[in-house]
Amino acid sequence: MPLTQSKSKAAFSKNVAAEMHAGKPQKQAVAIAYSVKQSAKKEGGKVGLWDNIHAKRERIAEGSGERMRKPGAKGAPTKADFKASSGMKKGGDVKLSIKNGEKLPTSRGAGLTAKGRDKINRATGSNLKAPQKKGPRHDSFCARMSGMPGPMKDDKGNPTRKAASLQRWHCATGGTIKTTPNW
Repeated sequence: MPLTQSKSKAAFSKNVAAEMHAGKPQKQAVAIAYSVKQSAKKEGGKVGLWDNIHAKRERIAEGSGERMRKPGAKGAPTKADFKASSGMKKGGDVKLSIKNGEKLPTSRGAGLTAKGRDKINRATGSNLKAPQKKGPRHDSFCARMSGMPGPMKDDKGNPTRKAASLQRWHCATGGTIKTTPNW
């Protein structure tokens, strides 16, 4: 008899009963029923750390004989796992589009808009700021970016993203590197 693909408690109980009727031990029947429940969850959305923790707590409450691992024990989630599951993403995971107004096309100076910076800051916990016209961030950016390899124009004669970002940061001279005098 096929098992019911559902997240409901009734379907779970029905699946356990069906597996036990088929001759499987209770613990194995419960594990199979949870597996079916998890696969039903995956179809409805992503299963993450907290889904696994809640599922294990349910299994323990049902009498599976499992125990929760102590913090720091081998195989237990770490602080980094909890932080990663809290919605904090790595910088490369944030998708930005010109169409949504999150970044500018090269023809308009390239770079991020305020909306794009806010999106990245929310998603990654960063603190990106708008380009400066003057100041230490401006000088540092201009010096680093002007020293980057690569052309200022592409094959068609259009400015590259490098050139556009230097323009947007008002790097008329390409930036200057401050040096200490040789005394």
